Amino acid sequence: MTFEEMAKARYSVRKYSDKRIEDEKLQKILQVANLAPTAKNTQCIRIYVLKSEEAMNKIKGLTRCSYGAPVVLLFAYEESEAYVYPNQEAQDSGAEDCSIVATHVMFEALEQGLGTCWVNVFTPAEVEKAFNLPATQHAVLLMDLGYEAEGNVPAPRHSEKKALSEIVREL
Repeated sequence: MTFEEMAKARYSVRKYSDKRIEDEKLQKILQVANLAPTAKNTQCIRIYVLKSEEAMNKIKGLTRCSYGAPVVLLFAYEESEAYVYPNQEAQDSGAEDCSIVATHVMFEALEQGLGTCWVNVFTPAEVEKAFNLPATQHAVLLMDLGYEAEGNVPAPRHSEKKALSEIVREL
C-alpha cells in the first residue's frame, strides 16, 4: 500500500476484538516509533505500554475511550529533554514530538493489520498520577491498539474533508 492509500484507509477504531496482539507486531510498532523525528533529535518522548489487567482497569476508569482495546499506549514527554523554542521559554516541543511519534505508530499499526484510536478524552494529571509518572513527565495522548472487532466501521464523518482551498494558503 502506498502512503496515500494508507492515509485513506486508516480510521479511528472504536470497537476491538479480544484477539491478543502478537509480541513481534508490538515490538515492530515500537521500533518504528523510535525512528520518528523529534525536535533537535532530543527524543524526549516516553511510551508506556498499558496491557496488564491492572493497567487496563485503571485506564478504563480514566477515559471512556478505550473501546475494549487489548493495549493502550500512553504517550508522554520528559520536559527536561524537550527542545525549548528560542525566546519562548513557555513553549517546548514535547506535545508535537509525541504527536509525530504517535502518527508513525498509527501507520505502522495499520501496516501490521492493527487498528488504532488517538484519544484525548482524559485528564493528563489524573493519568500521570495513576501511572506514577515522574513529575517532569507529561501525558499528551493515549492510543488504543488492537485488532478491529468484526463489523466495525469508520465514524460517519470520517471521510468528510474540507476543500484544500479552505485549509491551504499561499503567502
